[in-house]
Amino acid sequence: MNKEILNDWIRNIRNEDDRAELETVMSDDSVLNERFSSELEFGTGGLRGIVGIGTNCMNIYTVGCASKGIAAYMRAHGMEKVAISYDSRRKSRLFAETAARIFAGRGIRVVIVRELMPTPYLSFLTRQEQCGMGVMITASHNPAAYNGYKVYNSNGCQITDAAAAEVAQFIGKESYFGEENLSFDEYVRQEMICFAAEETEEKYLQGIRNIVGKTDLSGLKIAYSALNGTGYRLVPELLEGAGAEVILTELQCVPDENFTTCPYPNPEKREALALGIKTAEENGCDLLIATDPDADRVGIAVRCGDSYIPFTGNEVGLLLLQYLLEERKGRGENTSRLLVIKTIVTTNLAEKIAAEYGAGVINVLTGFKYIGEQIGLLEAKGEVDRFLLGFEESYGYLLGMQVRDKDALVASLAICKMEAEYRTQGKNLKDVLESIYIKYGRLTNTLLSYTFEGAEGHIKIETIMSRLRGQPPKEICGKEVVRCVDYMVSENTGLPKSNVLQFDLGNGESVVIRPSGTEPNLKIYLALTGGTKEMKEYFDGRIGSNC
Repeated sequence: MNKEILNDWIRNIRNEDDRAELETVMSDDSVLNERFSSELEFGTGGLRGIVGIGTNCMNIYTVGCASKGIAAYMRAHGMEKVAISYDSRRKSRLFAETAARIFAGRGIRVVIVRELMPTPYLSFLTRQEQCGMGVMITASHNPAAYNGYKVYNSNGCQITDAAAAEVAQFIGKESYFGEENLSFDEYVRQEMICFAAEETEEKYLQGIRNIVGKTDLSGLKIAYSALNGTGYRLVPELLEGAGAEVILTELQCVPDENFTTCPYPNPEKREALALGIKTAEENGCDLLIATDPDADRVGIAVRCGDSYIPFTGNEVGLLLLQYLLEERKGRGENTSRLLVIKTIVTTNLAEKIAAEYGAGVINVLTGFKYIGEQIGLLEAKGEVDRFLLGFEESYGYLLGMQVRDKDALVASLAICKMEAEYRTQGKNLKDVLESIYIKYGRLTNTLLSYTFEGAEGHIKIETIMSRLRGQPPKEICGKEVVRCVDYMVSENTGLPKSNVLQFDLGNGESVVIRPSGTEPNLKIYLALTGGTKEMKEYFDGRIGSNC
């Protein structure tokens, strides 16, 4: 721990609550070291960390420093306007207003939402207002203690590697303290900060309706959970507007920074869906829709008899892909021109379905920003009509061109439309998914996630990756490794460098290992035709023992 930095914070913090928190942690060397041993690292995901006082936490000082650097970056590139939105998390509004004051104080005009709004809306707002950049205060689906700061370019896409590296350099030249700004209200009076127009929200929703197309959800009963986040108002409005009966999971359809009923508000986790499934069971709903706190991811549970089965992100992506291709084919379109864009850890069955219709697949690194980047390249070539679907296994989907990030709102409407139309054919989504497996083969995709907290945990993750990279295994759980792909070597992949290792086991099976970019986790993606339980036990014994 750098005591000079700590003393700087002691000298400069004047807010009484912040001083009280700092004084509390001063008596615990381990907590103090954790908070001040390093700085939050700015990357393509922006900033993300636990809310608290310290250089390694999310607070008004780290948010302010990042905003100063981004403002300097914007001025260096001739950008004059930024869009800002925020979610339901702890201090999100405070962080959004802190950033707005910094930007305004440095001559950058700000358009900010009046109330918490979804991440995809921020992408839309950035494009609609022709802003140079956008900022979203959110930690997405992280546990309640976290918050974050996502940064978007003028296309409404999260910034990718080169821009993030340059922004980080500008941030590195700034300090946490030493800049006094006017109040938020004063900047509003000066018109350096203005609120997003009410009609912008309706443009966004109408755009979603146009993308999904004519939708009749009458007769469909849907349970909905916002997981205490930003979808609580807009998702029901979309679904009810299309004729559905929407039953709210009431305790989770109000913003709650503590996420009392779902401490880990991630729709990938069955426990996060438990209350929504209970709502569906009690009301005899056809489907559960659950969006994460910033409403960019969506999970579903499908009624099968008297029970509700959660579907994985891969399964929903496959269903949407086949449905959309079949819909386009039914309209007489040439499906061979269409493209689906997915991440390298997303199911390879997508290639098989696309090939059936002659459509193409573009594989990108993990992170929806890379999908958004490819959409931008299509737009630059005048080929926007080729984009069909972007999706990733972690429950992120995008249809249409109006935003450049995953969008749980457009996905929710499309999923419900798909469910309604299959119902008219006497099928449910489970039936359709089973027919996909029968036709294309059953490949089970499973995510294993191992948590390593703190600075020591970061070192453990890097040690594991270094060992695997230096001495790649010849077999994994009795399966021969036929090929090892190291994504740190761009010449082997044609993609930017990334800390990812892929071990191919033949027969389409693979194991992909990577550190999470937003959580203190090591993630292992299994794609297997069988033996998933044994493979999990294998990694639990080798990786889990290091947790």
